[in-house]
Amino acid sequence: MATEIFQEFQAEQVTDAMLVGAAQLFGEHYGIWGTPPEGHRGALGKPGRRVRMSASRLREQCLPVGAQCSYVSVTVDGVLAGNAFGCRWMYNGQQVCWVTQLVVHRDYRERRLATRLLEKLRKNEDEIFGIMSSHPAACMALSNACTNIALPSIPLDFAGQHAAAVLAGSPISYVREAKLRGSLFSQDVAAEEDRVSLVDSGFFVDHEEPLSALEWLRDKNLWSLGGLPDGHEFILVFQGARRHRSRSSSSGRSRQSRG
Repeated sequence: MATEIFQEFQAEQVTDAMLVGAAQLFGEHYGIWGTPPEGHRGALGKPGRRVRMSASRLREQCLPVGAQCSYVSVTVDGVLAGNAFGCRWMYNGQQVCWVTQLVVHRDYRERRLATRLLEKLRKNEDEIFGIMSSHPAACMALSNACTNIALPSIPLDFAGQHAAAVLAGSPISYVREAKLRGSLFSQDVAAEEDRVSLVDSGFFVDHEEPLSALEWLRDKNLWSLGGLPDGHEFILVFQGARRHRSRSSSSGRSRQSRG
């Protein structure tokens, strides 16, 4: 039986070596560049090449100085099989937990590792949860990890009313500056356009794998966030009840557990 070890670290504990490993995992298993529309301006990789990020860029984007951030990883028989970065801030007296990155090694998918990583990332004080991702599986993992009412049953009215203000308070620049799109945020979007809860990220990643997952979820009536246009990502924002603090919960700065 495989040995799974989950570890959680606060931002100040994350070493350069950890980030090198995280950057390698991202570069090998996140996705590949798609083809941007003609005339698109912005730094993009060559279509068909893997999307990559340096360790220094990862620290800058996911662990900015002064922000309350954390990192969770899982190894399977010593191999880094997945990780998640999260950032926290306050909104209306409630603590927001935002997933800034979630990656699972392709050889270790469909083992609930993504959901369990986010369960480890979640803290007792968290009450609002969010993620932006082009992959429906990431949204499903967050809903499964942080609420008893998973997609498609999660009410979307909270996101429609509060997402813009929640994002505006983020210390993460790309989250704070996200451009909300879809019928959930604008009455000008017709329902037949199949755009419900999105951000226009201008991030043209190939959507072949996400669209395949989306088709499967829709066939089983498990999806409520609409379609996925090129250059966009889904956004999921919802409220969840605080978890009761366990008597055995550690007060240490890092934690390790076996799956």
